[in-house]
Amino acid sequence: MRKLTIKRPSLRALTLPGLSFVLAMFFGALLIAFSDSTVLKHIGHPVTFIKSAGVAIWQSYLALFEGSVYNPSLAKPHDALLSWYPLSETLVTAAPLILAGLSVALAFRAGLFNIGAQGQFIFGSIAASYVGFAFHMPIGIHVVVAVLAAIIAGAIWGGLVGLLKARTGSHEVIVTIMLNYVALYFLMWLLGTTRFLRPGRRDPISPDVLPSARMPHLAGDNYRVNLGIFVALATAAFVWWLLSRSTWGFRFRAVGANAAAAKTAGISVPFVMTAVMAISGGLAGLGGAVHVLGSDFSLTSGTAGNFGFDAITVALLGRAKPMGVVFASLLFGALRAGGGTMQANTNTPIDIVLVIQALVVLFIAAPSVVKWVFRLKNLKTTGELTAKGWNG
Repeated sequence: MRKLTIKRPSLRALTLPGLSFVLAMFFGALLIAFSDSTVLKHIGHPVTFIKSAGVAIWQSYLALFEGSVYNPSLAKPHDALLSWYPLSETLVTAAPLILAGLSVALAFRAGLFNIGAQGQFIFGSIAASYVGFAFHMPIGIHVVVAVLAAIIAGAIWGGLVGLLKARTGSHEVIVTIMLNYVALYFLMWLLGTTRFLRPGRRDPISPDVLPSARMPHLAGDNYRVNLGIFVALATAAFVWWLLSRSTWGFRFRAVGANAAAAKTAGISVPFVMTAVMAISGGLAGLGGAVHVLGSDFSLTSGTAGNFGFDAITVALLGRAKPMGVVFASLLFGALRAGGGTMQANTNTPIDIVLVIQALVVLFIAAPSVVKWVFRLKNLKTTGELTAKGWNG
């Protein structure tokens, strides 16, 4: 069989993430078919089995689409735009994920593995929530101060990792993983204190942030989509500028490509490590602020969810490029938003979504498999995550 050659460089750069997702959806479809009891009843009759499997797969993926992008059944005579409510939920989920993904991607480009976005996200959420409910400030100023507090808290938590890496040689993967647990249990302890526990409640939940500290909704009270999505997109543009157009970005990429050569050229590698981790922590902290001030409005023990861990997958799928992270986050936001609808409408387990996400990472980590399946001659595999960081 003749191998396919992709000539355009821009298309080659998108080939691996795109085909990895296609393969993940294909294997997800197989799982949907073989986990459906109705389909399995016809396994002895090939034609009927294939037809029933096709129906089950179509209905599941249609429900996934309707739960994440557009559902015509939600439209009402006085508000036809409610059909787009699922898209607003996708954007709500994607906004903090973009920021957490940028946190991981920026560190990757500097040769560092920021596995601690979860802890940095938590500290950003704590700072934003506390400023949001404990202080009274004018509208506009309050939300800005809460966001700044979250960025500072995340930057301190991330910068600590960079400082330990630069001064003592501590491996950032081990340190960030441990600090994730520290952040989680610190949050749980805080929610048991009188300062953070909501009056009259025994379960761990903080007071709601004041209305003056909440991010404005963009489409009225019926939709949760808020200013956070524009904050995330503007931040992605800033990170792109930082990496591609600024002197500091050049230093970050130089250290990521070859720390020894960067040191010989006069770049302070310890300072770059500390600065990168501080900025990465600030980005994750900003994600926590967007989550708390834009949609949740209060702290719980599960505030951060899996945002920090999904950020690693998003950074991998986005090839550690800011715009790639944006598109990957929108995709994962759609999967997360539509998973509940898929399960409710078709009884397809929501775990299928997690399987698809895991398979995407698996195929990106094994580009030779994608190359073999699709018979590609010149699959672009540069930009892979290596022992020295993100190459390319």
